[in-house]
Amino acid sequence: MVQVPRDLPVHRREVPPCNGHHYHQHQHQHHHYQLQPLDLVEDEEARAGDSCSCSTDSDTSAQFRGPWCICLVVCIIMSALGAALGLPIALGTTGQPQTPQERLDAIHRLLRDAPLIDAHNDLPWNLRKFVHNRLLGLNMSALSATEPWSRSPWSQTDIPRLRAGLLGAQFWSAYVPCGSQYLDAVQLTLEQIDVIKRFIDLNPQHLAFVGSAKEIVDTHKQGRIASLIGVEGGHSLGNSLAVLRTLYSLGARYLTITHTCDTPWARCSNSTDNGGLTAFGKAVIREMNRLGMIVDLSHTSVNTAKAALNATHAPVIFSHSGAYAICNSTRNIPDEILKLVASNGGVVMVNFYAQLISCNNSATMNDVVRHIKHIRAVAGIEHVGLGAGYDGINMTPSGLEDVSRYPHLLAELLADPEWTEEDVAMVAGQNMLRVFSRVEAVRDQWKLAAVLPAEDIPPPDPQQSPCSYQYS
Repeated sequence: MVQVPRDLPVHRREVPPCNGHHYHQHQHQHHHYQLQPLDLVEDEEARAGDSCSCSTDSDTSAQFRGPWCICLVVCIIMSALGAALGLPIALGTTGQPQTPQERLDAIHRLLRDAPLIDAHNDLPWNLRKFVHNRLLGLNMSALSATEPWSRSPWSQTDIPRLRAGLLGAQFWSAYVPCGSQYLDAVQLTLEQIDVIKRFIDLNPQHLAFVGSAKEIVDTHKQGRIASLIGVEGGHSLGNSLAVLRTLYSLGARYLTITHTCDTPWARCSNSTDNGGLTAFGKAVIREMNRLGMIVDLSHTSVNTAKAALNATHAPVIFSHSGAYAICNSTRNIPDEILKLVASNGGVVMVNFYAQLISCNNSATMNDVVRHIKHIRAVAGIEHVGLGAGYDGINMTPSGLEDVSRYPHLLAELLADPEWTEEDVAMVAGQNMLRVFSRVEAVRDQWKLAAVLPAEDIPPPDPQQSPCSYQYS
């Protein structure tokens, strides 16, 4: 900052020096107008007559004559210009990063302070498919070189690539297929939660099991990847609020209301039924609000999403979806729902599955960027995030082949001059943290209000398994 001395011991008739140029003390010496002895100033004034006075006081003899007037004005202007041009250079503020490497460097700095959060990864189901959840002897730092992971198009995750992708937090999906509905869905879900917790415990130097927004932030500061659980599919509840509460107590922090099948109380995105949520379905939403469990609307029908948004008292997420206006899959979200998500305060986490991004078997990173930018344009920057769906997809966009590529996507967003680093940080994880914190705040408010657990029972289901006990 330019310093202007305030205590120069000069006579009131003397002209102050152009101190504004002292940011280069050894240059521009021709601008350093020096103070003159008092008698010399008086002699010059006497010779100068009445020419071009810069003083409006005609009664005083201390008038600045023409040349001094011009010099003073020039001095002030040059000081201002020097401050305007020199200060940004001194502070190192040269605008947005210009090259791809500069943008990547900026993303690396950004993600040291703000955790990158991905809302959906299906590695746990691959553990079941490939090794039947038997983890002893499995090196999760070498999956890319281990059969059958190394040759499977469904495998994009291991610890080195998670580290390269600068993940700060990952929601691991406790997914079980719709075919288990009315059979052993609840048991399989418990086993998937078990395997998630075990592979986290086996890799404590890299992963930490957490259950709150604060723990995400704290774990990120420790340099580990905060690991959370999301249950994918309402069929995992077995139509029981008691099971919902049990899943939460085991660490599940979101429930995807449906997967690719209807449940007796909610309709999925490919349903032939135009219904939304039943009364029991609304009770599920209410109980999730009471527990502090995030409502996930990926895979739900439009009417189910509308009903859930109307029923919930807390923000929702779409953990792995896209924009219907860009790719008109029923798995993606129409603009009318995007606007409701914005009003709700929720967030849409963009999926990387090629068929949901480009509506065909191939896609690029720029296609993913289009979805992100569309959701921002419709819902706002506060309502978009990332939920790639790695290890549950077999066709990834070029440039986003595995979990190591998140920084490149964020750097691509930063290439747009309309995007700031703050915007990118919001997409990377700050939006998800805000939603999670608000869900917890609703839980805490309801606890203070002594809201009791729901005891709703669904009506009998004609598809109920004959294996169920009569008092189920």
